[in-house]
Order: sequence, then structure tokens, then C-alpha cells
Amino acid sequence: MIKSVIQRCMQFIPVFFGITLLSFGLLYIAPSDPVSVRLSAGGLTADPQIVAQMRAEMGLDAPFLVQYGRWLIRFLQGDMGTSYITDIPVATTFWQALPYTLRIAGSAMALTLLISLPLGIMIAAWHNSRMDYVIRFLTFIGNATPGFIIAIVLMFVFSYRLGWIPVLATTKPIGMILPSATLALVMSSRYIRQIRAAALDELRKDYIIGLRARGISERVILFRNVLKNIMVIVITLIGISVGALLGGTVIIETIFNWPGIGSLIMTAITNRDYPVIQAVVVWMALAFFLVNLIADFSYRYFNPKIKDL
Repeated sequence: MIKSVIQRCMQFIPVFFGITLLSFGLLYIAPSDPVSVRLSAGGLTADPQIVAQMRAEMGLDAPFLVQYGRWLIRFLQGDMGTSYITDIPVATTFWQALPYTLRIAGSAMALTLLISLPLGIMIAAWHNSRMDYVIRFLTFIGNATPGFIIAIVLMFVFSYRLGWIPVLATTKPIGMILPSATLALVMSSRYIRQIRAAALDELRKDYIIGLRARGISERVILFRNVLKNIMVIVITLIGISVGALLGGTVIIETIFNWPGIGSLIMTAITNRDYPVIQAVVVWMALAFFLVNLIADFSYRYFNPKIKDL
């Protein structure tokens, strides 16, 4: 296990450097100059002498590879730079936003599994029934509906009409309900169809006939045997979704005014705050790597036949 983890980490090193180099290069060739961004944020006139002095102080007069090397060394030491807009260390802003994203990602993922696993397996057991057709139709509608539409509908119903939940999300637990429900409904529409297809394929196998012939109850077959054997597919779905959630759900966090990574990068893009953008890009790469690493090792528990990662 330790050897496999080391191998995966070694494989990620060139990917990490490639991502940082590419993202740094794209920001380097962006039309807006960081000095102009800082001066405009402070309401100052871009005097040529001031611009030249600030470029020298910020190290922007150095060649591209020198700038990248300096940034990378500082980043590996935990220094993500300083925001061009707020003049606050990026690490401070990032670590303040990350817990909110982790909170909403965890709650949305838990709610998605609570909805998707029972419904997906049940309609697989009752395939071609009325319930199967109704749920599949609803998941089709859910897949075709953009997430921001679902968010607006939930806000209209539960905030405006019923008045149960504040219109804009707060840092209190009640503020997590509508963003988490929105993400869960969007993901559940996809999960239910995938779980149904995997469960149907599993139910057609010969060992299911043997279990039924021994008198094993259908509930035990579905939730002990079938569920365990389709968990590899479920873990794959979870890995993809959690990686995306940890990178911040920009639209949902913006709609509900949730102060997570998504809102942070949206504000940074709007203000052309390059150090913040760079930090979030690197975090998204690390998040996908960690989640996929955990998912790959989880395969072994549910399917011992999987030896090589």
C-alpha cells in the first residue's frame, strides 16, 4: 500500500509542475498588467515611473522562467503571494474560504448518496414498472435543467413563498440547506441513472439466481450483494463529483452568496487578481489528485480482484 501511494505521488509530480507552468504562463500572457490592476484598485494614475518602480519591486521585470521559479519556490514554502486587490496574503483568504467549500461539498455529497443509492437500486429491482418510468423521467428533467434554474426555484419556493430559509445563504447551518439541496438534486439525477444501469447488469448475473434459490430475501440481495458489487462504479462517480465540488461550485456559491472557493475565484477573475486565481487552480489540481487517490485505494476493499492501481 505504501509503495503504491509513493508511486502515485511520483506520477503526480510532473503533472503538478505542468499544471502550474501552464496556468502561470496563461496569466503571464494575459492582457492586463498586474501593476495596472493594483493601481486601478487603489484609484491611482498609472504614471510610467511608478509603474516601472512597482514592476521592479514585484519582480515583473524578470524573464518568464525566473518569475515562475520564484513563484513556485515561494508556493512550495506555503507562500501563495499577496492579493492585488486587498493586499492580504492569498493563503489567509484561501484558508478562510476552504472550510465553507468543504462543508457544502460534504453535505451535498451525503445528501446525493442518501437519495441516489436507494432509488437507483429500487427502480433497478422494479424495472419497467410505473415507479421506474416516473423516476427516470424526473432524472431526465433534472439532467436537462441547469443548476442555477434549480437554485432559483428552490429560493422562490422555500425563501420567498414559504419563508422557511433566508433568501441569501449565511454562515449559519441553515444557510447550507438550499445550496446543498441544489447540488444534490443536480448530481442525483445523474447518479440514479448510473446506479440503476449498474444494478440491472448485476441482477442479471447467475449468482443472483443462486441466492434467490436459497431463499435469501430480495432486500438482502439488493443492499448487501448488489450494492457492494456496484460500489466501484459509485466510488468513481463520487471521486469525479467530490473533486469538482472541492474546486468550488462557482454558480451555486455566487447565487447563494456562499463564501467558498467558488465565490473566491469568481471575484478574483472579475478583479483580475492573478495570485488568487493561481492558488485556486493549484488547489483544484491537488483536490482531484487526492480524491482520485482515495477512490483508487477504495476499489480494493469492494473488489479484491483489483490489485494494480
